[in-house]
Amino acid sequence: MTARKDTDGLTFWEHLDALRYVLIRIIAVTVLTGIAAFVFKEELFAIVLAPKDDGFITYKILFEMSGMFGESGSRDFSVQLINTGLAEQFVIHMKTAMCAGVLCASPYIIYQLFRFVSPALYSHERKHAINAIGSGYIMFMTGVAVSYFLIFPLTFRFLGTYQVSEDVPNMISLQSYIETLIMMCLSMGIIFEMPVLTWLFARLGFISSSFMRRYRKHAIVIILIIAAIITPTSDAFTLLAVSMPMCLLYEASIFIAASAHKESVENLKADD
Repeated sequence: MTARKDTDGLTFWEHLDALRYVLIRIIAVTVLTGIAAFVFKEELFAIVLAPKDDGFITYKILFEMSGMFGESGSRDFSVQLINTGLAEQFVIHMKTAMCAGVLCASPYIIYQLFRFVSPALYSHERKHAINAIGSGYIMFMTGVAVSYFLIFPLTFRFLGTYQVSEDVPNMISLQSYIETLIMMCLSMGIIFEMPVLTWLFARLGFISSSFMRRYRKHAIVIILIIAAIITPTSDAFTLLAVSMPMCLLYEASIFIAASAHKESVENLKADD
């Protein structure tokens, strides 16, 4: 078995000191990217607020698709956001800039944390860790993109224009808009980690592809419940748009579990 990499004989307190410098660098870079996002306010909120107008790319594509099927509908869509607190816009600006800063600094954060723990890993453990961390990061960012470009716009368009009566106009606050956007992007980012977690659990022997196939129907029910919680609407199309990616991820996870199990068996044979 390959020996662990030399850690220079650092003591416990020296490791803590090294971790402190890693955390300081992470915080410094995150603060700098957050400040940059705060300074470029117009560019930041042009991206954040884009789904509230009919010029957003998702609405354009859906409108063109509906035209191909001969369906007509109003293309005009815009929701006016309001502010209800004296300092609310400034606070939201800071929160949004910090979230953007963390998102932009995330590759550096992951790199620094991995650089800190990698000396304690075997060479084959380091290889698997790189694959798992890289795949996890890509899948999380993919989930955020799917939420921003598909799930949140559909949800916002439905809820933002839904009225029980014309006498009750919608007055959506900026805070509600931002919190919903962040919550949905974070939720979908976590959900898109399903294949990576499946690979990890399959490698550890906690689940198998046969187990996932056996409980596929139960999983679909759970997925629909989660989708209904993420997008609490009565719009079947929006519910389908949320649940379909999750179902596809589940099906992909079955093949990943089978592949991970096969890889584990081959490694055991090689060790023997």
